[in-house]
Amino acid sequence: MPDVIDRLLASDEPSIRWKVRSRVLGEPEESLADLRREIKDSPRVSALLSNRDESGRIFRQNQTYRKWKGAHWVFVHLADIGYPTGDPKLIPMRDQVQDFDFGPLVTKKFRDGEWPPRVNGRARFCASLPGNALFSTVALGLVNERCREFAELLIRTQWRDGGWNCDRNPEAHVSSFWETLIPLRGLIAYARYAGDDEAKEAADRAAEVFLSRRLFRRIGDGEVMNPQFTRLRYPCYWRYDILFGLKVMAEGGYISDPRCADALDLLESKRLPDGGWPAEERFYALTKDLSSRSETVSWGGVSKTRMNEWVTADALGVLRAAGRTI
Repeated sequence: MPDVIDRLLASDEPSIRWKVRSRVLGEPEESLADLRREIKDSPRVSALLSNRDESGRIFRQNQTYRKWKGAHWVFVHLADIGYPTGDPKLIPMRDQVQDFDFGPLVTKKFRDGEWPPRVNGRARFCASLPGNALFSTVALGLVNERCREFAELLIRTQWRDGGWNCDRNPEAHVSSFWETLIPLRGLIAYARYAGDDEAKEAADRAAEVFLSRRLFRRIGDGEVMNPQFTRLRYPCYWRYDILFGLKVMAEGGYISDPRCADALDLLESKRLPDGGWPAEERFYALTKDLSSRSETVSWGGVSKTRMNEWVTADALGVLRAAGRTI
């Protein structure tokens, strides 16, 4: 439905226009430089960065992961909405995120085999943290020597089935969707940037965690693993839904795998009569204070009948990557 594309191209949000022109219409990045500068100067980015101090960091170091206004999450948002690459003003925030997620002390303990903790031989830690840091740093064009350390951390702690899990219950023996998708995304970005075969092989193994389950179905009986996986949102933060899963499959070149078909069919079934897609739920609240899980900006409304621009732009990008009609 071309009219929905026209509506998105007329959006007040330059990031929506960037997602459509780059991911849906396939325009080359060199033709989008002016649009990416508009993103940098947009009210949304100004709001996201409004808590930076004079050093360029957001809050104190121990608040880096504060949901959802901490530097960790702001850095991810900027990477996902088309903020221009190579901005040196973001380096203090990059360093803040990297130091929080995998600082020098933790790095030494990792080298010495003292971290992360292991239960029944499996590493148990929040792999989504270094995964997000790796993805964001690459996407924002701020790669440094520490990116290889993050990639190595993920590769060396990968479970035998291809993913990661922070659950310290000794009986937990299967990777978590929530703790695997974001590390997969980081490894995809780094492998492509660095031409790193080891990171690519680790990404391929991680992708199998999702593909073997057709992105939302149990292996044993084919039933839906978790009803939350089937509901659309933006952003997902560290959680999972089929749209986020398909988006990462597209980024890694796995979207043509026939095991993505069920999730693609389900996504298409959720299309509204006007050609867009709704946000069926959201994982954030809007507040001016620092309440946990509160946002500085809105990512569109939640409604069963109204299009959400962010969900729609990503859905169209996924369908285009899969070669389906948009």
